[in-house]
Amino acid sequence: MNFNFSQDLVLEDEQVLLRPLLITDVDNLLEISLNEPETWQYSLVQANGKENLQTYIQLAVKARESKTQFPFIVFDKKSGKYGGSSRFYEINQDFKTLLLGYTWYGKQFRGTGLNKHCKFLLLQFAFEELGMERVEFRADNNNARSIAAMKSIGCTEEGVLRNHMPTFNSDLRRDTIILSILRSEWFDTVKANLIKKL
Repeated sequence: MNFNFSQDLVLEDEQVLLRPLLITDVDNLLEISLNEPETWQYSLVQANGKENLQTYIQLAVKARESKTQFPFIVFDKKSGKYGGSSRFYEINQDFKTLLLGYTWYGKQFRGTGLNKHCKFLLLQFAFEELGMERVEFRADNNNARSIAAMKSIGCTEEGVLRNHMPTFNSDLRRDTIILSILRSEWFDTVKANLIKKL
């Protein structure tokens, strides 16, 4: 995979700043990791507890180094605290597609508009800087909060992959919902509608 993300990439507006996730960010996210285990209820990679969080960040940074993903840490300017993480993954420059996910926030940041600001910046970068034609989103089909958040930013539901993958509880498999935003939709309606909600 060959794409050109600067290691110094920063995306920001008046409410949020996204910068590359670093190994040293364990301390910045530890409070959420230790005190909010429900944050990873639907996550395929658990980050609850310091050891799991260290592993989570190490894997994310390694994936960036191998140019298969680009993980960000999210800083909330209103509170002056780090609120969570999100990333680009399965980046296919030939097809001009990528997935946007691995998104999680501490509970004090949910419902504050932080997610919409993050998604606006990430989508704007994907479509307007990287020239993507399609940005895809996936979630556990039982994760109603995430699905509602994706639809609220303008994603279109495409379908459900049944019995698609194992969960962190290896005895269970999950159905995965697929949603997306296309380049034409971003410029025609999604961008303007999202700006109104910011």
